[in-house]
Amino acid sequence: MKQMRKTLLLLLLPLFAFAVAHKFYVSVTNVGYSDKDQSLQISSRIFIEDMEKVLLERYNVQAQLATEDEMEGATAYIEKYVRAKFVVRVNGQSMPYDLLAIKYDFDVLICYLEVPNITLSKTASIEIQNDILTDVFDEQQNVLHFKIKDKKKSFVLMRDQNKGMLNL
Repeated sequence: MKQMRKTLLLLLLPLFAFAVAHKFYVSVTNVGYSDKDQSLQISSRIFIEDMEKVLLERYNVQAQLATEDEMEGATAYIEKYVRAKFVVRVNGQSMPYDLLAIKYDFDVLICYLEVPNITLSKTASIEIQNDILTDVFDEQQNVLHFKIKDKKKSFVLMRDQNKGMLNL
């Protein structure tokens, strides 16, 4: 009996070590160019749980995203927040973008954005400013990947370093 208790304790001890693990706050944004549509195409992956927290703190909204009880109009709050925190500049000029869709993939929310009417041959630089979730989570990191033609560049954006630029 005593041996069994020791064995049980040895099996359970490693589990307790992970009980206080620190959560990692990250989003991933990919920026590409469509020759066919002459547009920048952007997808941004954000943890649903983190977006729910920001919607609660910023707008006092219990969104319950990706559930049967999702609040009606939740996507409008997501769009309002994204537009306040995500800026696209082409050649130094702020560009309007369309939010094409918001989809859920397990525990991740994916925003699909498009900046239409971009002529790549007339584009010298593309800059993304991403402040998503940095107002709620000090440790938030927003990973940004550019992949346009033969140019690839990645950034890790944070609260105090929130912009990434690709020079073409």
